[in-house]
Amino acid sequence: MQSSDKYSNLDKWIIVHFALFTRLLSLILQAVLNAAIPDHEADAFSPPRAEKPLLLDYSVDLLFGGLGHWDAEHFLFIAEQGYLFEHNFAFFPLFPFILRSVAANLLWPLSPVLTVRGRLLLAVTVTNSTFFVLSALALHGLSTVVLQDRKLALITGLIYSLTPANVFMLAGYSETLFAALTFGGLWLLEKGFTIRACLLLGLATGARANGLINAGFLLYLTLQWGLAQAWRPRYLQCTWAAIKFLFILPFCIAIIVLPFCLFQFYGYYTFCIPSVTEEHISPVLLKLAKVKGYRVPNAAAPIPGWCLKPVPVLYSYIQDVYWDVGFLRYFQLKQLPNFLLALPIATLSVTAVYMYIRANPYFCLRLGLGESPKKGKEGKPPTDFYSPKVFVYIAHLFILLLFGTFCMHVQVLTRFLASSSPVVYWISAHFLSSEYSLLEKKNVIHEQQLEDYRYNFIHFFRLYNNNLVIKLLMHWRTCSFSTRCILGYFISYWLIGLALHCNFLPWT
Repeated sequence: MQSSDKYSNLDKWIIVHFALFTRLLSLILQAVLNAAIPDHEADAFSPPRAEKPLLLDYSVDLLFGGLGHWDAEHFLFIAEQGYLFEHNFAFFPLFPFILRSVAANLLWPLSPVLTVRGRLLLAVTVTNSTFFVLSALALHGLSTVVLQDRKLALITGLIYSLTPANVFMLAGYSETLFAALTFGGLWLLEKGFTIRACLLLGLATGARANGLINAGFLLYLTLQWGLAQAWRPRYLQCTWAAIKFLFILPFCIAIIVLPFCLFQFYGYYTFCIPSVTEEHISPVLLKLAKVKGYRVPNAAAPIPGWCLKPVPVLYSYIQDVYWDVGFLRYFQLKQLPNFLLALPIATLSVTAVYMYIRANPYFCLRLGLGESPKKGKEGKPPTDFYSPKVFVYIAHLFILLLFGTFCMHVQVLTRFLASSSPVVYWISAHFLSSEYSLLEKKNVIHEQQLEDYRYNFIHFFRLYNNNLVIKLLMHWRTCSFSTRCILGYFISYWLIGLALHCNFLPWT
């Protein structure tokens, strides 16, 4: 037991160090690329600066300015000015709230030399780096519970550090926060800590709207548990299963859904029952609103048309009117390059779904309910990517893939899936683990067992010597075509995204 705990702690430290290493390298590269490549003149949201630059603002903007481009401008603006424009409500409040809190409290000593925006850029660096490490650990914990395979869980945590959505995990976007809360909540849910899991998943909904679909995990796992209890001839257990399903489940689902409802109510209150007029808004921002056609709350103006709908949901209205999001709207010939950008993540996802269904066809036809598939001489279910526990995550990925492909701007599919579904990393780890085992059998690489692990600098290099992904990269020429494709895809998108996104060039 002590040996197992020792290697579990070792795996966590390997993942933490690799995640921190990739964060530091990403920050350095984005600063260099942002300085070397001139910014593209993009038609993106770009509000005027509210304050005059102070002593360190130029240096911070030079180092971290690339983290505030594209949609990051919305989050930074909301953190600084609040929800002033109608289209700001497409961006959920938890991430801007955390940025504002860090800038106003943790970074408050820098206020004499840094403006609010400068501190917010620093807050983006601190918070996203922290949440990225936490999300890597949460994904590793979730993988350990679901896959029940130490090596596969370790490779999952390591390959996550090279995520193709890297730049969005680094810049001022909410993907990193959402991934940490989602993976952490699912980990707790798998371990049986339902209330704590729902609290994290509820916070995830406060970060991104697609957190709503996480309620499906709670519904499915509770149904699965209830059916398992119903087949047992014990009256008390069946009664408790019914009570849990009928009373506790709605309460837990309400926790997950509540942040979305409260945010929509806040939007309704702001624009449908406004208490301010244009005189209360900064003249500079009011001028921007009139030039760009942004709607601001105004008690003297007619209320927006969406307020009169039976269910006035501001988020749906913004997606429809401002971003033209809807079923098959993006299926245009001119969007072909964006479909090609999303093709790798879509191919990886389809491969994962196909391989799992092919391995467990009858189990999938029963929607993962009932008796688990048996495999092997011992009659035990598989404990890797084909584990029965993976089914609900496969279904989750399939739903996200369909929705993202047919109802969204398809280029966001990469970060949409990479921050929401662990299956993207599980299928990648599955291929890499098979490749690693094959190279071990050929004596190309050797697994080094750590006999005396201590938390000191002398053994620091061993963390990298036990990094399975680095070992595969070092033996690139002997790797199979599928392994090269996965590693090439992750690393190329990891790097190219930094160059393009940080210079206002279109990316995923």
